[in-house]
Parts: sequence; structure tokens; C-alpha cells
Amino acid sequence: MDSSEILRLTDIRDTDRDETLALLDRDAGEQVLDAMAVLRGRLGAFPGGYAPSGSLDEFVWLEAYLRFTPELLAYWDGLGIPAEISAATLADLGRNVDITRRVLGRFGLETFGWLSLHYAGNLFQLGRLQFHLLPHHEDEGWAAPDEWILSVHIPEGGGLSPAAVDASFEEAVAFFGRHFPGKPVRSAECISWLLDPELSRRLPESNMARFARRFTLERTSSSPTDAVYFTFRKRGLDGLELLPRDSSLQRAVLEHLDDGGEWGLGHGHLTLPVL
Repeated sequence: MDSSEILRLTDIRDTDRDETLALLDRDAGEQVLDAMAVLRGRLGAFPGGYAPSGSLDEFVWLEAYLRFTPELLAYWDGLGIPAEISAATLADLGRNVDITRRVLGRFGLETFGWLSLHYAGNLFQLGRLQFHLLPHHEDEGWAAPDEWILSVHIPEGGGLSPAAVDASFEEAVAFFGRHFPGKPVRSAECISWLLDPELSRRLPESNMARFARRFTLERTSSSPTDAVYFTFRKRGLDGLELLPRDSSLQRAVLEHLDDGGEWGLGHGHLTLPVL
């Protein structure tokens, strides 16, 4: 697989193409080979967390992901994963390179840890949502011990219409039943600022609130910058007065902070549909 094909599969944008090609047009260094060895050890092992980064920086991981893409695709091909699902999942690499440019104004992969889940081979984009297949943990008392869990993530782009979300959950049930038949899934979890009850209070008729209400809320945890980051693609809480208030979501996020509130993460679960 040549460099251009890897860039096409990972959906690297034109603005990032030359710098990405430069990573692949050189020999892989020792650190990149080390990162690829970490990815190889995680592939198919269903890890729940990010790959340990140690002293390896974002550019090492970005190059490792690009070079490891053929191995990941070969693993998915062996499971019979359709090419269009592989492509939709891999496109998150290019999306996050683009997000890094928008957030930091430069080329890179600030969110390199997040992509280590995709490259372990057990996270897939299925329609509007992403689903990460995980083994059951003891603290998930709402799930049976023999169950595997789908952790739900919401990639940037597109709304959360009830029809699109329904279709995504239904596709997930069919997909994991077909490609991972020995790992039964009946429940899903979501940990997101969208599940903070404050969002449903401020925007009760929004599709985001409708999405949140699908889940039984277990608890909330502190993560005060997530709402600002995912709404405005801005790190930190300084300079909030300069941010736009053009949409109802932007206003809700900022007005809650203006009122002295703090956004957090909601932890919730639901029962998947039975097909």
C-alpha cells in the first residue's frame, strides 16, 4: 500500500497532505517502530484504555498510525469487516488531524491517545455514532457478567436526529453480532458532557437532550473544559467572552458558565434494541 492510498483511507485533508506525506517519505525511526510494536501488541486484545505513550510524542504516534494502517486493515479483513465501515472508522484519523489544526493552528495529532482505540481494532464508526467493544467490568452492575459492553462515542459532524441515532444503534447490534459472535452485547454506555443534566435543562427540546435521555444516568464527574472544547474547539476556560453566541448550544454552554456553573461528564447506560 503506497503513501497516497494510506492518506486516502485515513481521509487526510488537503491542508495536511504535504506534511503527512513527509512523515511517510522517510525511513521509520526507532521510536516509530516502538510505537508500532505497541499497536501490534494491542491489536485484537480489546484494551479498554489508551496506549501508554511514555516519551513518544504526537508526531511519532501519527506516523505509527499511518504506517500501521495496512496491518489494521488486514486484521479487519480477516474478520469480514466491510470496506465502507473500515473507511468510515479510519476517517477519524484525518478528522482529528484537521481538528488539531483548527484548535492549535498547526499540523499534528493532539488527540493521539484517542486514536489508539481505533488502532486496537475494536472501535468502529457505524452510521452517526462510534462504538467501542469492551469486556464487562465489575463496576458495571447494570450489565450481566457474561456481557460485553459497547461504549458509545459521538464523532464531530452531523446532528443527532432520533432517526439517525436509532439506525446507528440497530446497525451496531447487527454488526457486532455478525463479526464478534462470541462477545454478546446487550448494553451500551456513554460518558459525555452531553449527558450532564444541565444540558437537558437548558435545551430540553434539542436532539442532544433527546440523545442524553436515552441513557439511565448513573453519576456525573468533573471535567469542566469538555463542553467548551467540543462546542468551540478551544482548550481551557480563558477568553470565554470572545467566543461566539450564535447558536442555542453556544449560548447554553457559555450562559451556564456565566451563571457560575461547571459542566461535567454524565455517565449513563442503556439496553440495546433487540433485532
